[in-house]
Amino acid sequence: MKDILIHPTYFPSVSHYVAMAQADSIVFEAEDNFQKQTNRNRMYIYSPNGIQLLNIPVKHSTDKSSHQKFKEVKIEQAFDWQKQHFKSLEAAYRTSPFFEYFEDYIRPVFEKKHTWMMDLNFQVMEIVAHCLGMDFSYTKTEEYFHKVENITDLRPLTNGKKDASQFEPYTQVFGDKHGYINNLSIVDLLFNEGRYALDYLKKQQLL
Repeated sequence: MKDILIHPTYFPSVSHYVAMAQADSIVFEAEDNFQKQTNRNRMYIYSPNGIQLLNIPVKHSTDKSSHQKFKEVKIEQAFDWQKQHFKSLEAAYRTSPFFEYFEDYIRPVFEKKHTWMMDLNFQVMEIVAHCLGMDFSYTKTEEYFHKVENITDLRPLTNGKKDASQFEPYTQVFGDKHGYINNLSIVDLLFNEGRYALDYLKKQQLL
């Protein structure tokens, strides 16, 4: 594909992994400001009731006059989000073909107490890449540029509302009930397609 600049997000969307699986090199944005209502700290899964948002609570800067860098954002530990997220994943994917196969790889995400949101995201992506059988070599930015040259800027993908990519349908657990739901978290593809997921990612096209 090409060299890409992309955000590290929480169990990233299928579109993130389509881009990464086809990239020649990956650079992660590590110097941007935190923005609410993006996938930096959230993912979307296919629950028994349809699409479900799983959100990680974060501590916001007490200084309202300044922007907070994402790498400085801490996870709010007052809520037991880990237990809730794992229960939601179980309810959504326990009956999927590959949940039990990958469960022990994914579970540590919901047992270790992370301080920094960005650190958690990188742990998540390392685990998912291993499950996919995908090479996960990357670098990180050392300063922020609003516009970049000689690299494909895919940072807007972190805002799902700006991502219009449509991918080939695959079998989903509750597809008979709610129909195919496009571009969910990578866990949806992983638990339903297993090791076939990487081949799927390499065949898709981003808009």
